[in-house]
Amino acid sequence: MRRGASTTPSATVLSEGVELTTLESGLRIVTEAMPDVRSVAVGFWIGVGSRDEREPVAGASHFLEHLLFKGTKRRAALEISSIIDAVGGDMNAFTSKEYTCFYVRCLDRDMPLAVDVLGDMMTSSLVRSADVDAERDVVLEEIHMHVDTPDDLVHSVFTDAFYRGHPLGREVLGDEQTITGMTREQVNRYYRRHYVPSNVTVAVAGNVRHDQVVEQVARAVGEWAGPHDRTVKRVAPQVTRAGGTVLRARPTEQTHIVFGGQGVARGDDRRWAAGVLNQALGGGMASRLFQEVREQRGLVYSVYSYNGMYADSGTFAVYAGTTPHKADEVLAVTRAELDRALGGGLVDEELERAKGHLAGSTILALEDTGSRMSRLGKAFTTDVPLLTLDETLRAIEAVTADDVLEIARHMLSGPWTLAMVGPVGDLDPSAYDRYVAA
Repeated sequence: MRRGASTTPSATVLSEGVELTTLESGLRIVTEAMPDVRSVAVGFWIGVGSRDEREPVAGASHFLEHLLFKGTKRRAALEISSIIDAVGGDMNAFTSKEYTCFYVRCLDRDMPLAVDVLGDMMTSSLVRSADVDAERDVVLEEIHMHVDTPDDLVHSVFTDAFYRGHPLGREVLGDEQTITGMTREQVNRYYRRHYVPSNVTVAVAGNVRHDQVVEQVARAVGEWAGPHDRTVKRVAPQVTRAGGTVLRARPTEQTHIVFGGQGVARGDDRRWAAGVLNQALGGGMASRLFQEVREQRGLVYSVYSYNGMYADSGTFAVYAGTTPHKADEVLAVTRAELDRALGGGLVDEELERAKGHLAGSTILALEDTGSRMSRLGKAFTTDVPLLTLDETLRAIEAVTADDVLEIARHMLSGPWTLAMVGPVGDLDPSAYDRYVAA
């Protein structure tokens, strides 16, 4: 165990306005100065998510996200929420497969308060038995809501089928069995093991000075200590590319479809080409799938594609929701469009349009303090190099037609995984073999 820092290490300037300090405890503090705004976003990013849970405590990361709002040694639950509400701030948290984040957006003058409240939650939450029992029902209701939302559920069905028993395939929320059976001792042990300085990045963006942020964070976390190494050891999934179809019957008016296969990992150099390809295929109203499936044929209201990127794996998938008797046609058209891209890549006009959209949306997405803070937090929590905006734009612009064709051959060659949720109880999964085969 290592004690917290008694002196403040010097900062490293990463780029204009972005600085990093790592305390002796291993806690990283990264800031981005935005002097023309009057707000600040503060996030405590913990490098643990649902893929890092053992099966008996599946859902513990998300469960703990709820519980840390229930009280600390210094503050009751109501005070935690009301003290930020009283200054007009926004406080929330979210859990993913590979990290958890607690954040506050507030006026710059209230940044010390935000840091103090979040630091208190990270280091001194009580995780009482009564709170675990009460919040258990809240999490179960969240699971029920997810199961009752077919256009949400179908993505979980797809991921579970694609990763076939690997923790990446599990739902972040856990399931009824694990949440019902989880004890206070298990949740608190998970908290004490993973919420340690070496596993945490504090990301702050807005009208701030780095040295002041470091001083305030160090004061808020006090003598927070823990092992100096990261607390998770991940095993990469062995994706067999076997393909297959999973049907989940629900009494809905639409059949919800996710059709996908192998993608790229978060740090893969080919991610820029994968982003361009995804944009051209199903990333907007000018995309091939939107134009062909919706505009030309009127088969759906919603159709889009997306890349799911993790530390050591990735997926590419297409979502569509359609009237049940049109599902076959939607799948046939979707497969035809993917095969067309596999065989010929993109024409010059599509390539330039996709690159232009990615560049523009990247800039627009970073116009506020919250998105800048998230950019910092994700980069350091996932160990992906933090690029400047200019470096990011150059990487997008550098993508060539040959790059896109190469990544298409990796992502679109099949075999495919198909998930369908809706009135599919009488269907035979083997009827879709012609779509999922390579």
